[in-house]
This record gives sequence, C-alpha cells and structure tokens, in this order.
Amino acid sequence: MQIELSAKARPLNQYPLYWAECFGTAPFLPMSRAEMELLGWDSCDIIVVTGDAYVDHPSFGMAIVGRLLEAQGFRVGIIAQPDWHSADPFRVLGKPNLFFGVTAGNMDSMINRYTADRKIRSDDAYSPDDIGGKRPDRCSIVYSQRCREAYKDVPVIIGGIEASLRRIAHYDYWQDKVRRSILADAKADLLLYGNAERALVEIAHRLASGEAVDQITDVRGSAFFIKDLPADWTVIDSTNVDKPGRVEKPLSPYAIIDETVCAASPDNDQAPSADIRLDGKLARVQQKLAQRLNTVVRLPSFNDVSRDPVLYAHASRVLHLETNPGNARALVQNQGGKKIWLNPPPIPLTTEEMDYVFGFDYARIPHPAYGGARIPAYEMIRFSINIMRGCFGGCTFCSITEHEGRIIQNRSQASILREIETIRDRVPGFTGVISDLGGPTANMYRIACKSKAIETACRRPSCVYPGICENLNTDHSALIELYRNARNTDGVKKVLISSGLRYDLAVESPAYVEELVSHHVGGYLKIAPEHTEQGPLSKMMKPGMGSYDRFKALFEKYSRKAGKKQYLIPYFIAAHPGTTDEDMMNLAIWLKQNGFRADQVQNFYPSPMATATAMYHSGKNPLKRVRRDSETVDTAKGERQRRLHKAFLRYHDPANWPLLREALKVMGREDLIGNGKQQLVPASQPRDRSDYKSPRRKNSNRQKRPGQGRLLTQHTGLPPRE
Repeated sequence: MQIELSAKARPLNQYPLYWAECFGTAPFLPMSRAEMELLGWDSCDIIVVTGDAYVDHPSFGMAIVGRLLEAQGFRVGIIAQPDWHSADPFRVLGKPNLFFGVTAGNMDSMINRYTADRKIRSDDAYSPDDIGGKRPDRCSIVYSQRCREAYKDVPVIIGGIEASLRRIAHYDYWQDKVRRSILADAKADLLLYGNAERALVEIAHRLASGEAVDQITDVRGSAFFIKDLPADWTVIDSTNVDKPGRVEKPLSPYAIIDETVCAASPDNDQAPSADIRLDGKLARVQQKLAQRLNTVVRLPSFNDVSRDPVLYAHASRVLHLETNPGNARALVQNQGGKKIWLNPPPIPLTTEEMDYVFGFDYARIPHPAYGGARIPAYEMIRFSINIMRGCFGGCTFCSITEHEGRIIQNRSQASILREIETIRDRVPGFTGVISDLGGPTANMYRIACKSKAIETACRRPSCVYPGICENLNTDHSALIELYRNARNTDGVKKVLISSGLRYDLAVESPAYVEELVSHHVGGYLKIAPEHTEQGPLSKMMKPGMGSYDRFKALFEKYSRKAGKKQYLIPYFIAAHPGTTDEDMMNLAIWLKQNGFRADQVQNFYPSPMATATAMYHSGKNPLKRVRRDSETVDTAKGERQRRLHKAFLRYHDPANWPLLREALKVMGREDLIGNGKQQLVPASQPRDRSDYKSPRRKNSNRQKRPGQGRLLTQHTGLPPRE
C-alpha cells in the first residue's frame, strides 16, 4: 500500500464543480423524497446522517458540511435523528451515489445523554422541544452500522466531534475501560477528525471521479485500517518520542520484536529495518528525519494500553505531541491484529476559506419539518456569530484543541459584519442584540505566533501555560476594531460577548478590557479560573489566581469608569485530577470570603482523549514524561468523594452540611464548623429549611449553554443574569 502526503493544501473554492451544480441552491437541504422531487432530484449524491435536529445555521455541523458540499456541486440530503431500531429510516432518501457521511452531532452522544455522575439526562438541547432520547448511545457507531445495513455497497465516512475524539484507543468513562478506535466498531470506511471541510471536499471529488474509497489514503485528517505498514515509510517507536522506561520484565513491549514474539502476540508489529533505536548525535539525525512526511510513529497497541494504564498515559502524551499540522507525523496503532493509521492533522483554513465556508446562503432557522418545536441549542445561538476556530490554551479537561487544533483560524471582519447584517435583515425575532461574537474562546481572534517558522516547529501543548509564550503576539487591536464596528452597525443596539474569556490573555491588552467592559457586558461576565489551588491548576494547565486578580482589578476599574455596576461570575470544577479534599476545602473558603455562592456546579467529566482523562484513568501526568516511577496524580473517583468535592462548592446548601461536617472532622478542621463568619458550615442542622433560599432565580426561562453548567452568583442584591 502506498501513502503519500502533501504539506500543501488545495483551496476549497478551486475545485471544478460537480455536474449536479446545475440544480442550484436548495432553500433547505432535503429531508424527504417529496422535497427531493420539488428540487428536481432523482437521487442524492451524498447523505449526511446526524444525531442533531437539522438547523440550517453555520453553528451546526450538518449545515456547514451540507452547504459546503452543495457549493461543490453535489446534491446533499439530510437524515436527522433517525429511528435507529431498523435500517428503514436510513433508506428514506434512497441510495446515495457517493457516500453516507455520519456524525453524532455537535456533542459526543454520551456526554449529551449522561451527566458527570453517569445519570441519564431527560433533556437534549439539540432536539425538538428539548426532549432527550432522540439518539442512541455512541450513535456514530449505530448510525454507521444501519447505513451499511441499508446499502451495503455504499461507502460510509464518519466524522464530527464524537468520531474525532475517539479516533484511537481511548478511555471510555461510561464503561470504565479502554475501547478501541470508534472506526473499528462503526465498521466505516474512513474516519475524518477535526474540522473536516478540506478532507470532505477532496474525498467527495475523488469518489465522484470513480476512485475507490479504500484507495484514498493520502488525505490529511483521515484515519483508516491497513494490513501492512508501507515499505517506503520510516517507522519510529513511540519510545523514541518519549521514553517511559522499562514496563514489563523481562521483555519491554517497545523492544524490537522478533518473529517468535510476533507469533505469540498478533498485536505487536514486526519492526521494519528502518525502525532502530538511536541515541546521542544519531538521535538528532532522527529528529530531523522525523520532520519528513514519510515518517510514522508507532504507538503501543490497543492490547497494551487497555491492560496497562501507564502505557495508556504514554500513548496519550505522544498523541498530543503530534497535533501541530506543521510538524505532526502519522500515527499507527495495532488494534486486535488490524492497524489503524492516522494521517497528520489537516492544514488549517485560511481567512479566505473561512469566509467561504461561513458565507453560504444558510436559512439560519430549523428545517420546516419541525413546525413550531423549540430547539434550545438554536435559540441560544441564533443571534450569535462564530468569528474564529481553534484554541491554543491547551486546558487538559477540554477537547477543543484535539478537535479544532491550536492554530487560530479567523474570518475576515468584512465577512463577520455581513453576517451581522444578515441576522438583522433575515432572522425572525431579532431585537438589535447580537448575543455573542466569539467561538471556542472570546479573545483569540487574530492572535498567533509572531513567526510562522516557529509556529510550524513548535510542539508545546499550550501557548499560554505556564506563562504566555514570548513568541505569541497578544495584540487585541483587530478584535477591538471588530467590536467597535459591530456595535456601530445600523440596527444593532448591543453586542454581547458570551464565549469563554481567556482573562490571562486579556490583561495583556487593557484597551481590550476597557472596550469589553464598557460596551459588551450585560451586567455579568463569566470567566473560568476553574480552581484557586496550584495542585489542580497545574494539572489543568490554567493560570494561578494572580491573573484572575489582575483581570478583576481592570474589570472593576473600567466598570467604574463607564458608570456601570457589573460583576464577574467565575466557574470552578470539582473533582478534577490532582484535586485533594484540602484543595476543595480551600476553594470553598475562598468562595465564602469573596461572597460567592455556587448555583450550578460541575464535577470533572472525563471526555474521550482529553489529557485530564488520561490522568483520571492512569493516575499519571502526561504533561511530563511518563515513567513507572513518575508523578502520581490522585483523583476523586468514588461516588462519595466526588459528592464531597461538589459539596464544597455548594458549602451554603444545608443538604451538604452533614457530609461537610463529617469530612472536616476527619481532616482535622473542626475550626471551620460553627456559626462564625470565618467558618464554613454551621454546627447543627436547621429544623426547618423553609427559610433557606437558593441563589438561583426561580421560574427563570434562561437557557444555559449546552455543555456548560457551572454558574456562581455573588451577594449583590441583584438576580443573576447571563
């Protein structure tokens, strides 16, 4: 098998259009045969199957993918939230001419359906009328299998965040075990990870030209199974990237394997002749060799990482080292005798390409098939605008970087302002308020490495931890200009910023903080220190509270200057890896001293492929070199300890006082029990809780952002607002 990769990317809008472009643009991508007939179609070229309700808006993945492929000339149909109990709903649009594209939707289906305590949710913000249960667990797997059952000879390509974060052997929190790549269980032909516009367009045109799907092996951002390692590639064992030390005695699973061992364990590769261990000067030669496109890093096999948490942590560390599109190498991992091959990440979209993708004629409303049903996720974003992609923060509990990458992809200001005008002129219910200009973060727009050469060679997991990199340009002037032009657009009364603010970056630009605080805060601004103690913060890769204090000072200064009473709402995580009971106690003390009461709190959620999830599973710290005797990361895993950590965040709730009193006594901190101002919980339970009032505003119709649920209110005499 031949695999040839290129470091160059073909612009999205420079492909010759497929012949079906003569049908033009559909008002909505069809969800039924009747709609297809109205468009004059006899068949679909591509059918997108999604776990979300179909909303034709650029914040929804199926809409972006569908409109992009439509712009390339293909006829695209949508099957949204099909009944998965049989293959019949997957035949509703007929047989696609090219392929099925399968996605779980904007969220991992397991995170969408289950709480951090593994309890089933009754709601689903991406479903009509917020009704849960519209998609199966691990729906990418189920949908793919049904597509195959419906039309066994049609290629199936999976993508979206669920597939992206499960592209390799990964720890599954819900089963408490390591699962193999989702591609194996889905039995699909290809997996596309990350924002896959570039890969999808290329694959669609190549399939349309008659190329077989199993011959498409050179697309960046794709994963597939291979039988044998290509002979013309140099294979580097992962221990040459990061050495974990001897793991098993007498044999190391990373040693060069002889034929006897191969026969005994089908999960181990016979190392090619180019796979040799190098030290000293030769190691530096190997590092130069590793920059070549025909080098692949071999990870420990699925069998190894599933039975050995230390190897899992090692594999996680190596995978995260290979995420920069400028220098990442291909990865290969044996999975039960088959080898999954992951090509390097896709080349980020240029500003022109981002404008192209977001500039399609989206209807910007849900499909008419839903009638008057309310889709909460749409309600939340219908007046918001995505201005960028990616995040270089590297927070270990977050999966944005693993999916979108750490190189920021920006839209032009002109494109963003056009979208504001489109919302003003076309979106029903617009009152003049833009609810957000942001993305994965609020303030990384147009921020990047000062040197393209340095950016291409860099392998740091974060540009802002443990401190802001000296090579990072922290100039916020482009964002300030965008904010000013947005709020001065005719018909716009207010532009709010609701995306998460990277406050340690914001303090580098006081002018930005002044613009933000003076014009774009609706009374409360949400930021995420996540914790106060250095132990958990170091495992999160988050800044210390010094950055929070500096931002708070600027926030209050410019609020006073603007003549406004505005308040910060900090988010915190309970039970994150590296957090002790004492850490949570100290956080609770800080909350009380600063007059905060937690409304909704969130326990750490081990999402697939996140670095913090590797800590949770392995007890090791993949931020450093992983060895048998390396740093151990303690994690709250038992139900009681997780409840305790959560209770510390809600120290004010009488329901938590018995648990907190018991814990404080065990910790030797009975001095925090009592009715004094400096004490955390009262010495006794109240007989009547009727006088206890939750800080939450009752009968509120506010909608929290999907995936967010940690709101704090401060004692101000005012009701909380978002």
